[in-house]
Parts: sequence; C-alpha cells; structure tokens
Amino acid sequence: MPNRLAEETSPYLLQHKENPVDWYPWSAEALERARAEQKPILASIGYSACHWCHVMAHESFEDPAIAEQMNESFINIKIDREERPEIDAIYMTAVQAMSGHGGWPLNVFLTPDGVPFFGGTYWPPHDARGMPGFPRVLEAIASAWANDRDNLLANATKLHDYLRQSSAATPAAGTLSEALTDTALLNLESLFDAEHGGFGGAPKFPQGSVLEFLLHHHHRTGSDSALRMLTVTLDRMAAGGIYDHLGGGFARYSVDAIWLVPHFEKMLYDNAQLMSIYLDAWRITGTQRYREVVEEIATWLLREMRSPDGGFYSALDADSEGEEGKFYVWSAPEIDALLDPDAADLVRLHYGVTETGNFEGHSILFENRTLEDIANATNRPFAEIRATIDAAKRTLLEARAQRIRPGTDDKVVVSWNGMMIAALAEAGMALDRSDLVEAARTAAGMIIESGKDSEGHLCRTLKEGQARGTGVLEDYAALAGGLVSLYQTTAELRWLDEANALVDVVRSTFPHESGVGFYDTSDFHDDLVVRPRDLQDGAIASGNSLAADMLLTMGAYRGATAFEDDVRRMLAALARPMAEHPTAFGQWLSVLERLLAGTRELVLAGPANDQRDAMRGVFAQRYEPFAVLGYAADSPAFPMLADRPLPEGADATAAAAAYLCQNFTCLAPVTTPDDLTRLLDQRNAFGDDYV
Repeated sequence: MPNRLAEETSPYLLQHKENPVDWYPWSAEALERARAEQKPILASIGYSACHWCHVMAHESFEDPAIAEQMNESFINIKIDREERPEIDAIYMTAVQAMSGHGGWPLNVFLTPDGVPFFGGTYWPPHDARGMPGFPRVLEAIASAWANDRDNLLANATKLHDYLRQSSAATPAAGTLSEALTDTALLNLESLFDAEHGGFGGAPKFPQGSVLEFLLHHHHRTGSDSALRMLTVTLDRMAAGGIYDHLGGGFARYSVDAIWLVPHFEKMLYDNAQLMSIYLDAWRITGTQRYREVVEEIATWLLREMRSPDGGFYSALDADSEGEEGKFYVWSAPEIDALLDPDAADLVRLHYGVTETGNFEGHSILFENRTLEDIANATNRPFAEIRATIDAAKRTLLEARAQRIRPGTDDKVVVSWNGMMIAALAEAGMALDRSDLVEAARTAAGMIIESGKDSEGHLCRTLKEGQARGTGVLEDYAALAGGLVSLYQTTAELRWLDEANALVDVVRSTFPHESGVGFYDTSDFHDDLVVRPRDLQDGAIASGNSLAADMLLTMGAYRGATAFEDDVRRMLAALARPMAEHPTAFGQWLSVLERLLAGTRELVLAGPANDQRDAMRGVFAQRYEPFAVLGYAADSPAFPMLADRPLPEGADATAAAAAYLCQNFTCLAPVTTPDDLTRLLDQRNAFGDDYV
C-alpha cells in the first residue's frame, strides 16, 4: 500500500511511495506528531538523480525489517533537496559541523522540534567497509533517546546555537580593489590542472561560477592566464566522457581527474551555466567547437528536457536498468553491427571504442583523436571524415533512443529554469536562433503565469502546472536574471517589469538583519529551526551572489545608486574569503569584476526595424559582461530608457540610434552598426573610470 508520499509531485519523493517506511513529506503534520509522541525525527534528504540515494533506498528503505525499526522508533520524513534547498542547507551545515563532511543521501536525526543532534550520509544495511550498518545506527539513536535523552538534547542545543551564529555572522569588511581579483587568480593557478583543465583532482566538477570569473577577469584585464585556464578546461571537458558526444549535454561531474568517466546524471543547472559559458567563450575566441557545444546542448534540451507546458525538467538519472551509465556506453560489437566497416573504424578511432573498453567492459565515448588528426593520418579529406562521423552519430543516437532510458526528474525548478531562460535567450540572440528565443519566452511565460501562489509569492517548483513550495532567494534572483536576458533579446518590456518586481520582493522581504546581504528565505517563508543564509557559491551560485549581480543590473536600469552601495557592502564583507578561496566564491568574484569595471549602459532608440536589429546584432556578437542593453521607452520605472530620441532629421520609421553611457555620462549617439562597433571597441571611451 502506498505511503503518504504518493500524494506528492516530487519525482524523488514518489520514488519512495511504495517503501514500507511510514514516510511523511516535510510538513507541520509530521512535526506535530513528533511532538505529540515525543519521538525523534529521521529526516532523509536526497534527489532523484542521486546514485547513492537509490542504493540506500533499495538496501534499507525497501527492507521490511529495517522499515519496521524506523517506524517503531522515529517519525520519518523524506525531503527532496531540490524542492526544499533551505532545509537541506540547514541540515547539511549541521552534519558537516558534526562530521567534517557531507553529501547525499543526507540522513539527520532531529528532536521533535526539528533541531539536529546526529547525522551522516550513506549507511550500508550491514556493517561494511568500516561503516556501521544502518540498523545499528538506528538502534543506537533509539537507545540513546530512551536512556540518555538529556545528553542528546544538550548536544542539540549546542548545534542549534552554532547554526544560529553561522546564519547571523557577517565577516568584517575588507577593502575592495583589483588586488583581490589578482590574488584570487593566483590561487586558482595553484589549483589548476594544466594538462587536463579544471581545478583540483578527482572527482572533478565543471565549476561554472569559477569559469565565469575567468571570462570576466580576462575581459577586464586581458589576462592570458585567465584565458588559458578557461580554454584548456572547456577544450578538455568538451573532448571528455563527461560530455555526451551523441546527444549533447554535460554530466554532473567526472569521477576521475581527466574528464573521462562521468557520474552520468545530467542536471539542468550545469547545462544552463555551461551553455552560457561556451557561448561567451565562442564570442571571445571564435572557436567553432564552442559554438557547436552550445547548439548541441540546446538540441538535447529541446529534445529531452522540455515539459509539455514549456518549462524545463530538472535532471536525467545516472542509472537505467539498475546500472550506472548503461544508457550511454557502447561495446565494439555494437558499433560494428550498426555501421558499415569504414564508419565503424572511424568511430572507434575518433571516440576511443576498444574491445576491452574504458568502463566496466564497455566504452564511454570521448575524443580519442581529432577529426583533423584522422584526416591527416588517413590522407582523406577532412570534409569526408566529418560527414562520415556525423552520419554515424545520427545512426548511433537513433539506436540509443531504443534503449531503456534513465529516469527523468520532471519537476520544473524555478531558479534552474531562470538560468536556462538566460542561456537560451542569449544564445538565440547571438546565433540568430529564433527557436531558442521562443523556447525561453514560453518557459518564462509559463512560470510567471503558473508559478505563484494565491498571494503572488513565487513558488519553488512546478509540475503539470501545479506550483509547489515557497521560492527562495535563488529562485527570485535567477529568474530575474533570466527575464532581463529575455528582455535584452526581445525588447519586450514586460520581462523587465517582471524582473524589477522580483528584485523589489528580494529587497523588501529577504534582507539580513546585519544590513549586509540577504537570508535565503523570505519573511513569509515557513518557520524553520534557523533562517539560513548561504554566502558560498557551489555547483550553483549562491542566492546572495546572484542577487548582488542582479542589483547591479537593475540599479543601472533604475538609476538607483543605492543598489550599488548594497553590493559594495556585500563584497566588502567577503573580500578576504573571495581572494583566499576563489573556488567557493566564483560568482562573487564576477560581481566584483563588474564593480571594478563599471556598468556600461547601451540604449537602442527607434522603432523595431532593420537598422535597430543590426545594431543589436553588433552587441549580440560581442562578449560585453559589463554592459546592460535596453530599448528606449517612456517608462518611469527605468530612467535609463527615457529621453533617448533619434537624431534630429532622422527617418522616424527606418532609423535607429545607440546611446552609450557610464557613470551618469553619455556619449553622442551613433546611428550605424559600424559606428557602434567602433564605440564599443574603445575601452577607455569614458576615461580612466573604466579599468
């Protein structure tokens, strides 16, 4: 008989609906029962694409004896960390404080009031590999609760105090300067893998926020080191097994240091960030492979990750048929059976397919030899080699589509969709792909229309048009960023209006009591044991750093210098940790780069016509991370857009003009794409203020 989770919309929770465990979702009902029965709570946190979450579910939560033990001694709550990131953040901090490490599945024991007192990650069903079996852990906690409760509660009080102090603490302000970003770059160089790209060893993550900082720093300073670290990393990732060479898209991380063997789950947020980064790298370098990666990610996204109402799904699982990566790997005989001998030989050579394989007897496709190398080695035309490989890829992709697919987490996460809306809008504008712009527009419209509660508050997730949860800071800031990108691409003012409203909610209901930055939850959010505030960037930039970036952008549109003052205070509080630990503050460093450079404001005046489109095309082809694009409009909310007339005597229907401004100073408008190009090329057009 299904348990309470059968009523949920989260795919992760639904995966546990047939467990014999008496699961609750996180709810007032569960907490009230724990208080009434004075039982401890077991909160088990994971997500649908988590391999070890599946393992523990199969080994322990499906076991009737273990389930009976859980039901007898605990109130059991299952939490999707993607649906409730604020709860995950609190209890992950607690477990890291207790044990020095964290991860998922995250299993935390709580008092009836929700205060943590013990926790860990994966436990096997029996004692193994130096770890206690999960039943032994359950027995020990139940015994301690019955016989030594005062000691457990004392520990809970200490941990609660630590969580409160962590949320309330604001580092002492430091001095903002170029030296901070220079020091951060030096520290990144010390971690950089010069041969394979990326930072540190195995497991190796893309670290999109760090790559974005390298883009920003190179643009502001011309740093060869920043560009080298960026391009080596992008080249190696696109060549590695972490990239899906047939279907497009990146896996979450590589289990090795050479990007060969991925943990096969694909996350929307990784691919949104990497799509934007490869696009910007193409704008800077002109490297065709970077553009191909952008278009391949977009093709995968529209083919496999789009919901019927236009939102984007969260993730693809790593496993199918109970085996990690089975959907993606190949054997040499499979290649030979599907392709003619010449194509099979080329695929084997190009993608490193061997009889023994590189992953449990099968082959993960990776760029073993480039097409140029193969053409030179075989003395055959490059175009012929490319055409053969492209045709073979289509054949293999069609064959792969007949396999049993990994599971899809089909919930629509607002913040991740905001990131993808930005990526699609920017790519659509730069690559002249109206289909990508339309996909961004549809997703944005769906979230604005369906993603709010009865009081107008943004939700966290949607599924089949049903909004769930309360949006956190990350949702407001990331969606606002996506809407601004959509406005810049389409010139449709409604998107800027919506973004502006989201920023107003952030500033009015999320402020931290110190006056520096924001809480992760709003004033109207459910009460938790502590109000979390995460300042560090991880796989996704923190809500605070996303909000800081959006404050600079919206401050330009609104002429609000107070927004920049807010950002300065936030950055000053993080000056030292940013420089010393750049991998944990990548997005913050990008915001600092924007502040050091100063925001350029580009306003295109005139009706929608070929001339205005041509000047927008100039902007679209360039990497201009410190510029904000707008379209002239008599909007009281956005002074940047007002009072931008066409030059006297210009054709009111066919002409256009571009105004470039910075620090309350505007240059004379230009009226041709060539003149705009020359103007944007002048890095010191406003004097020394632009560093």
